[in-house]
Amino acid sequence: MQQQPTLFTCLSPSLLHLYDVKDAIVVVIDVFRATSTIAAALYHGAEKVIPVETVSGAIEIGEELGAITAGERDGRIAPGLKHGNSPLEYPRTFIEGKTLVLTTTNGTRLLHMALKMGATEVITGAFANLDAVCAHLLSEGKNVVLGCAAWKDRVNMEDTQFAGAVVARVREHFTIHCDASLAAEHLYTHTRPYAWEFTQKTTHYHRLAAYGLEKDMEWCMTENLAPVLPVYRDGILVAE
Repeated sequence: MQQQPTLFTCLSPSLLHLYDVKDAIVVVIDVFRATSTIAAALYHGAEKVIPVETVSGAIEIGEELGAITAGERDGRIAPGLKHGNSPLEYPRTFIEGKTLVLTTTNGTRLLHMALKMGATEVITGAFANLDAVCAHLLSEGKNVVLGCAAWKDRVNMEDTQFAGAVVARVREHFTIHCDASLAAEHLYTHTRPYAWEFTQKTTHYHRLAAYGLEKDMEWCMTENLAPVLPVYRDGILVAE
């Protein structure tokens, strides 16, 4: 009998060094809001998304390519960038056929960490593209690390919930000896009937609600609004 691939959940970037990502698909998860925005932009026809670690890097690349520069720091549009990290900012009428250069507080940082550690493949996941992520993991049959971007290395609920949603859907096809995965699945299954109400109790909700971003967060917590698979290849994220 063929051995099943493994699945682990990393609840914070500060823990990523504890996991072997070299032979694994790493799913970068930043529900509020980087990976939700990436899914929205690609689903609505963006040619590609270029994830950049720094604001200065985003500005430089944007000027060089004539691309849309976007991103945030601490939930607000970063100075020098023209657009923010909201999935609602990127309808098809605006983003189709264009390049988005994106930098965020947590999500793009984790993506680059995974790459530097030698991840075999990096994709991005959010509730907006939940089914597409799960279908890909099942079809590939490789080891998986679900990487939560968290908030400045502090565990958050929405990324953990998404990891749990993935675990709940694929668990029969993976060997899972990982307490973080079990905890994430438990959190997701037990809060799913009142997910939005639960979200409104979380720290990140209160942080972003202070900036009037409730509609952003409601969109981000809704499943399969942007059913696309963002895959990182040669410095860019494209729709598989």
